[in-house]
Amino acid sequence: MHPPRTSPAIPPSLSRTPGPGARPWAAPVLALLLATAGPLPAADLVLKDAPVHVYFSPRGGAQAALTAAIAQARTSILVQAYSFTSAPIAGALKAAHDRGVDVRAILDKSQRTERYSGLTYLVHAGIPVWIDAAHPIAHDKVMVIDGRTVVTGSFNFTRAAEEKNGENLLILESQALAQLYTRNWQAHLAHSDPVD
Repeated sequence: MHPPRTSPAIPPSLSRTPGPGARPWAAPVLALLLATAGPLPAADLVLKDAPVHVYFSPRGGAQAALTAAIAQARTSILVQAYSFTSAPIAGALKAAHDRGVDVRAILDKSQRTERYSGLTYLVHAGIPVWIDAAHPIAHDKVMVIDGRTVVTGSFNFTRAAEEKNGENLLILESQALAQLYTRNWQAHLAHSDPVD
């Protein structure tokens, strides 16, 4: 059993109201540094009674399961993707957006120059997209759906992931897990650039 992990606390001397002679810029700079300094602290969860759906590829139903999960979204979909070239997944996200679901995506910087990237499609569909260039590779393959479902695994959102590659996809239904992934998505959003 692992010991519980805790988040680093801001020292009390930095959280107080600044006094005379204080540097008013120090607190915002510290907040920015903490927000961009690195990953969120690790967390341990016990997912008791949380349904988990497991898919393997090639041709193991991962893409169909993912597009079905997107089709069931009612309020929000947060996307983090390294490679995004799948027309069915992009189309499912557009359909969700068109029916009023708040869809937002953070993509790896390689998607700016990828020949068949879904970036252009999503932007033209009116879906807000950001580029995470703060890392050598933003290698996430994640969706958080309605704040209660997490999609993750090695499965890139690509045709090759469905048809050729050895991949895995997990769809986990857990609000606690979705909250962690949402916080991680927000941390990456803080250092990502919007695509116009």
